Amino acid sequence: MEGMAALRHFEESLNPPKARAPQAAGRSRTAAQLSNLLPLTAAGYMSWRRASLSLLSGAPFGLEREAALFRALCRPQAGQQWLDAGTSGGWYAGVLAACGAQVLACDLSPAMLRVARRREPDVRIDYALLDAGDTGLPAASFDGITIGATLNETGSAPALLRESARLLRPGGQLWVMYLARNGGPSQHLLTALGGLNFPDPAELAGWLPGLRRHDLRRARDVVFERWIKESSGSGT
Repeated sequence: MEGMAALRHFEESLNPPKARAPQAAGRSRTAAQLSNLLPLTAAGYMSWRRASLSLLSGAPFGLEREAALFRALCRPQAGQQWLDAGTSGGWYAGVLAACGAQVLACDLSPAMLRVARRREPDVRIDYALLDAGDTGLPAASFDGITIGATLNETGSAPALLRESARLLRPGGQLWVMYLARNGGPSQHLLTALGGLNFPDPAELAGWLPGLRRHDLRRARDVVFERWIKESSGSGT
């Protein structure tokens, strides 16, 4: 609790309430990120999120199944400090809080954060308007980090992952869910129109210095990965 309070105080000192929105809006954003600023997008996000993995994987893959996979592999513990990077509707933050973890849930979109606060009002979750690719938070702040589809929407997947690696403590876990590159025309179109990016799993190792992949699960193009930050001197 004291660690989360310190992080919250640090975040508030960097981003006083009147300065947060202009700071976030001042950076170059993809069309997908800009659309997330709209209240209508935020209001409908969780309806899409509930159905998205089933549609994208071609098999039943609801939120319950995703949560079960995450809990089985990451085993979040009560009292751990986690960052939910690009929280959107706050779903991963809620899963973590239900396990007893303390969560800092950040997003670029004030509209998304309003939805997340209403959906997941757990006192173990603190919400912050922050750029997950450049948080300004102290290094080695978290026992774990979750990144959902934010990895596909960000303007720089390498920057987002390198910042996550910086924020993890030795032995900390990074959980990433994303849509992998398949080379198809629909992905090319989404890249051209929405600025979406579709990483190849082989690329992630180069973007996560000091981390090692421990799990990779795939349902068609939907990829789940668990990475661990190595202790000093253990190598990669």
